[in-house]
Amino acid sequence: GAALATVVGVLVEVPVMLSVVWIVNRTKPWYESGAPASS
Repeated sequence: GAALATVVGVLVEVPVMLSVVWIVNRTKPWYESGAPASS
């Protein structure tokens, strides 16, 4: 019950957080350079 929910929550949350951090690190130079990809 609670233990399974905790394990599943961790297994889901960790990859999601790592993906978010990776995406932010990948896109950060675009915003810092001030040149949006749409232009």
